[in-house]
Order: sequence, then structure tokens, then C-alpha cells
Amino acid sequence: MKKRWFVKKTDMAVPVEDAFAWHERPGALERLTPPWVSLKNIRKSGGIETGATVKMDLAFPGFSLETEAEHTGYVKNTFFQDRMLKGPFKHWVHTHLFQPRGATGSFLEDRIEYQLPIHLPPKGIGMVEKELHRMFSYRHAVMNNDLEAHKKGKSPLTIVISGAGGPVGKALIPFFTTGGHRVIRLVRRPPKGPDEIFWNPYRGVLDLAPAGKIDVVINLNGYHIASGRWSPRRKEQIIQSRNLSTALIAKTILGLGEKPELFISASATGYYGDLGETVVNDACGPGDLFISRVCADWEQAAEMVEGSGIRTVYARIGVVLSPNGGILEKLVPPFLMGLGASIASGEQYLSWISMDDLIYAMHHVINDPRIHGPVNFVSPHPVTNAEFTDTMGEVLHRPTPFRVPAWAVKLAWGKMGQEVLLASTRVKPEKLMLYGYPFKHRTLDRALAHVMGKKKHG
Repeated sequence: MKKRWFVKKTDMAVPVEDAFAWHERPGALERLTPPWVSLKNIRKSGGIETGATVKMDLAFPGFSLETEAEHTGYVKNTFFQDRMLKGPFKHWVHTHLFQPRGATGSFLEDRIEYQLPIHLPPKGIGMVEKELHRMFSYRHAVMNNDLEAHKKGKSPLTIVISGAGGPVGKALIPFFTTGGHRVIRLVRRPPKGPDEIFWNPYRGVLDLAPAGKIDVVINLNGYHIASGRWSPRRKEQIIQSRNLSTALIAKTILGLGEKPELFISASATGYYGDLGETVVNDACGPGDLFISRVCADWEQAAEMVEGSGIRTVYARIGVVLSPNGGILEKLVPPFLMGLGASIASGEQYLSWISMDDLIYAMHHVINDPRIHGPVNFVSPHPVTNAEFTDTMGEVLHRPTPFRVPAWAVKLAWGKMGQEVLLASTRVKPEKLMLYGYPFKHRTLDRALAHVMGKKKHG
């Protein structure tokens, strides 16, 4: 097939130097990769300068495709270029062009020359062009939102993150590194470099001294609560994975000579229990479910840090929307097959937040010293299960004719299904709104459209 061109240009509200620097920093590839595209085993040699390479596996259901690219051109603050050496296209050369727009703005133009590996009819070519437009619309939206957020941020920070391998950690880290911050991961294997520190919460092993001066600690550690039926052993895993790790981090923070300014310790909206249609805010107390007690104990393990005078935030996180983990990873395949279903009566409330809003809200908290204590990380607009199901169907253009009865949920998942799928938690993010966090995705349809590349981007 003949070579074709795809061009997309965007206006950026930052100087060209800031936009170019964002692309040069670690994490840019991860931030620019849409969540519906699965990249595994990324291996980089260099950055974006001429001669740098990147290898990765493009994962599909049941198989993966090895992809390799080489950077072939670079003029700082003007352009960089890469070409595909191995991958799904016969020919692919991508030029990233940067142009100043006055003293405070700039333009980015992505210019791609490509050739498909096989002959396709016009309809097939149209599908390829539509997918390119979908991907680059997402890329430009995320890049602009990130640049806007970083304009409001503090000078480079050192941030320690536990639970860095989970979906939230994997999204937070490239956001921080592209903003110029240093991120240190706590890992349970031999460290691979100076930005990793070994720890073992079950043996009380953690030494943060190699990190030097730490500004922020973010604790995301905890065994996934909806990973299956709650046997006594799994309940113990859920409890210990949170309490032991949080207590160890808290104790270690207090032992530092120069202490961090902020400790963000994860919790969840399950803290509030099953309250039907009752609206709860950050000041409300815990419910009486198992997950409520888990969250309350989780927060209590961090209280010694707050008691020492360090600003502490208990991040009560709702259902995080991303196809790269959590609820959407499990729901998208059956919904695409037309098997979307509401659960039980569908009247139970679900308090959600898009992955990008979670990232930006945490960044907002870091930069506003007035915010402390419990903070609900949820959208201002919780929805019922029936509304969630209908909206998923509308965004994916699929019917949702089915309903899973409550008895089937209890039979399949026992107490876990009863507390996670059937309980109703209607949460408002009063503190985030009070302190001026500007939500990117206030409504469910907008959030789902963004993370699945279906419609307009916020």
C-alpha cells in the first residue's frame, strides 16, 4: 500500500521550553499511552535524543506483538523524530514539531508518515485513520491537562510511593516524573536503581535514609479487596496488608531526622458502609461492614503521623475508572459483547472517580497546605448501579438488557459481593470542592468517554 499521512496539531498554554521538557522526562510515553492500549515490558535506552531506542510488547487478548522504535532526529525545543523498526506498521515515522506562540504559549504538531502492512479497502483505511485520531485526541488532552496541572505545582519534590505497582501507582508515577519530580518506589525485590528502596512490611524492614530529604509520602499499599470470596485467610490478608505496611511507614517517618511535609495514606469510601440514599461527606463516621472496619483500622494506623504534627491526609478513594485495572478492566469485555447487566435492584449508589481526576486531585492536595484529615476522592456526581450500567452501554453503543439478581451475587461471591456490589455508598467530595479542585470529569459519561476514547475529552 502507498504511504499515507496523519497530522494533528494542538495549542498548549505553556512556553515551548516547558512542553518540550515534559516530553524529555521519564514517564512521557506512559502518560501518552491511552488506557485502552496495553504496553508491557517497556525497555528504554536513552531518552528522546537521536539514537535512543525503546522496545515494548503491545499486548492483545491471548498474544502480544513486540514493537521497537528508534529516535532519528532531535533539535531541542524544536522537534524530535522516531521511526518504527518493528511493529504493526510496514512504515512509521513520527515527527513531533514544537512552535512558540507568543511568550507564554506554544503549538505541538504530530506528523506521521505511515504505511500499512497489507492492502485494505477504503473502509479499512478509514478505520485506521479513526483509531489514530482517537489515540492522538487522548494524547493531546492528557498532555495539556498535565501541563496545566504542573503550572500550579511546587518546585521539584521528592515523593516516596508504596503500592507503586498497582493501577493508581502506575498512573501517579509518570505524572509526577514528567512534572520534574523525583519518585522513589518501595519494592519487595532487590532495587534496580537509586529510585527504588527495598522494604518488607511483614518483617518490619524499611530504611528511608537513602532517599535523602523526602517531601511527600504516599501510601497505596493494600491487598485488593474485591479479588474474590472472603475466606478467613483472605480477610486476614486484606487487614494485615494495610495495617502492617501503614504502621511501618508511619513509624519510619517519625524516625527521620528531617520529616516530610505531607503523608497521604490511602483508604476507601467503603469506610462509610451501606447507607442507601443517605449522602455522606468527609466528616462522617465509619459504617459497620467488614470493609468499614478495615478502612477505619487502616486510617488509625496512620494517625501517629498526624499526631506528630505532619500534615496527614486519609485518601478515601472511590471506584477508580480505568481500563487498566479495577472495575472497568472486568466490565468492558462483557459490555462489548452486549452482556452488560445491572446488579440487583440497581438502586445502590456507586461513588466513582476517573483515574486522571484522582491523579490531579492528589496533586492539588499536595499543593494546598490547608487540606488535611479525611478527604473523599470521588466525583461530585455519584450514580446508581442502574445509571452506571446504562451509561456504560451508551458510551460503548451496546445494549444492557440484563440484570443479575442479588441472590446470584451472594451465591457467587458471598460477603464480598454483598458489601462491594450490593452496598450503597453515596459520597460527596466536600473538601475537594471547598478548596477549589477543578474536576476534569464531573459526570460519568464524560469520564467513561475519556478513558475509553469514545467521545470528547475533558
